[in-house]
Amino acid sequence: MTGTLVDAGPAPGEPPPPDDAPRDVVGRVMPVFPEPPPLTSHGPARIIAMCNQKGGVGKTTTTINLGACLAEHGRRVLLVDFDPQGAASVGIGVNPHDLDVTIYNVLMERGVRVEDALIESGIDGLDVLPANIDLSAAEVQLVGEVARESVLSRALRPVVDDYDVILIDCQPSLGLLTVNALTAAHGVLIPLECEFFALRGVALLVETIEKVRDRLNPALEIDGILPTMYDSRTLHSREVVARVHEAFGDTLLHSVIGRTVKFPDATVAAEPITAYAPGHPGASAYRQLARELVARGHAA
Repeated sequence: MTGTLVDAGPAPGEPPPPDDAPRDVVGRVMPVFPEPPPLTSHGPARIIAMCNQKGGVGKTTTTINLGACLAEHGRRVLLVDFDPQGAASVGIGVNPHDLDVTIYNVLMERGVRVEDALIESGIDGLDVLPANIDLSAAEVQLVGEVARESVLSRALRPVVDDYDVILIDCQPSLGLLTVNALTAAHGVLIPLECEFFALRGVALLVETIEKVRDRLNPALEIDGILPTMYDSRTLHSREVVARVHEAFGDTLLHSVIGRTVKFPDATVAAEPITAYAPGHPGASAYRQLARELVARGHAA
């Protein structure tokens, strides 16, 4: 189901918005993102790859918290941990080192189904397909596979109709695992830390996304670039976001995730911030992100 983006800007022929109209961090009029309507049925899922080859930009934090916020709105969400570090699994309360069946077994072993590895999180409507260090071997083993870029897509196919959104937390690289995620996905969400070294890698990532679109997945699109670790007090953060808007226009989302110690605190507690500190501005920011993606038609 596609939501409606209610823009606070003027319709053709109407006067411009007043000077005190709410604006985002680059000065655009902030749209009103309505509460997503309840769903009468579930599936098929929109698959979103959380992707950036730079580490430490907020991919896992965004995967967990966006998934939790979509689940709050009655969406059935599957979180796919596709990073051998297993951070998304740990952040949702799963100890990946104690597991006998993970995404690795689903990908590489005949007869192992997604359902065999699924774990229900403590959040209603949010399931996890966990990963651990075993997944690092898949990068090498997949090299000799037929249609090696499509292994994840085939693995997820049996459960696509059971969920409204599937979020894939990619590892910080542009290797074969990430290409698998991009081949399986309908959209890519790019978390971008608000500092210049992170900005430099976005062009390379977009080039990779375009190659996957041309050669493997014509339906792939960029759902948005999400500024993370934003600090409005620093000129540096503001300049980075301005540069992204200049280069990518409205691909830059209105939602922005600020820098706060609450995110690592929530990770240590193995909870999304919406459960750990539901009234915190970080929780509000991810709830707004969920509403924006629904309003843009990029989530159920």
